[in-house]
Amino acid sequence: MKLVTFTHNGRTQLGELDGDTVHALSVPDTLRMAELLRRGFTPTRVSQRYPLEKVTLRAPLHPGKIIAVGRNYAAHAAETGSDLPTAPLIFAKFPSAVIGPGEAITWDASITTEVDWEGELGVVIGRTARHVSEADALKYVFGYTVANDVTARDLQLRIDAQWTRAKSLDTFCPLGPCIVTRSEIPDPQALTITTTVNDQTMQHGSTADMVFSVAHLVSYCSRMFTLEPGDLILTGTPPGVGEGMDPKTYLKDGDVVSVTISGIGTLTNPCRALTADPPAS
Repeated sequence: MKLVTFTHNGRTQLGELDGDTVHALSVPDTLRMAELLRRGFTPTRVSQRYPLEKVTLRAPLHPGKIIAVGRNYAAHAAETGSDLPTAPLIFAKFPSAVIGPGEAITWDASITTEVDWEGELGVVIGRTARHVSEADALKYVFGYTVANDVTARDLQLRIDAQWTRAKSLDTFCPLGPCIVTRSEIPDPQALTITTTVNDQTMQHGSTADMVFSVAHLVSYCSRMFTLEPGDLILTGTPPGVGEGMDPKTYLKDGDVVSVTISGIGTLTNPCRALTADPPAS
């Protein structure tokens, strides 16, 4: 099942995407996906259905917390000159950074001028998880989505030398276009991730190359902090980011970045630099 959050005639609803048709589901409009997962809802179609081109897709999830993993692909660690971690490298992104398909990734050029893409598999938690084993970890996953862990490299590496501000600026966590339920993806380590900028391929990798698997990450994180329904784990990015290129390449005003994951879909966002003013002295 592919679950979407969509707007039609000013009303935001939860739906099931089936080909080019969105079927509305019988859930209260006022409840977001994270709250529905906490309540243990069972999606059921109602009679309303809409052509996909007649609705606006929104972020499929507004997570309670976003747990992200750094350097989880050896080739990505190498391209940025970083050591490979011996345990998952965990950081957080603020939920206020979430946007949906088609919404603009924006930044203030007085704050950052080195905005980079990171296509990633997002893991949506469906059940409360605390101290779960790796063998049982996938049972706590509700589904998977496409994510772009947008990063201000100058803030991350050359100004702050830490990651929270660089990765949590508003609009720096696009999600979508849907959540595919776990039953549709029996092996999350067999997915292809491709990122393009203006239709030029930048990243093309496989989740098989993760240093730490999805099951390992869910188990590991659950030992550190309780995972709750509606939480999101971002699992790291394959090689091909702008920071690793020679010369380094970053997103520009007017660019369009797309992340595609096999079995899930394509997440596309335009880019807008809000100002060209120089940094304050």
